[in-house]
Amino acid sequence: MLIAAVNDNLDKALFLGHVVALVVAFAPAVVHPILIAKTKGDGDEGAFLRLAGHMAGNGRQIHFPALVVLGAFGLAMVFTSDDLFGFDDTWVSLALLVWLGICGVISGLVLPNERKLAAGDLSAERLVERGGQIATLLFLVMLYLMIWKPGA
Repeated sequence: MLIAAVNDNLDKALFLGHVVALVVAFAPAVVHPILIAKTKGDGDEGAFLRLAGHMAGNGRQIHFPALVVLGAFGLAMVFTSDDLFGFDDTWVSLALLVWLGICGVISGLVLPNERKLAAGDLSAERLVERGGQIATLLFLVMLYLMIWKPGA
């Protein structure tokens, strides 16, 4: 049974939610490196640690929940599309797997080390940076899957 046809209101609403969640979830990948470079360039370690605290709080309260909502909207689009696309499509299954990988990297590497950095552990900065790089690479893979839809 087709619940949402392509380009009907439900489909458009789900896609809008998916795109908005994408922007919110991945904003730190663009903004954080710039803020870190500027703050570290000022030479004020206290300001850097306060920034790290804001990044950690926003990651837990805004960006990671948006990543979860992003996946929920994506799944809703799959479930409501009937036979248009499904988990038997290679790109859909791989995108789900990549999304789970991103969630793992963020929740297991980035968020814990952002908290450590905010608490003054400057050695955690490298792990935050590495996790962000991995998540960004996975994000680019996901974009490839969703734009070119290999196997469709």
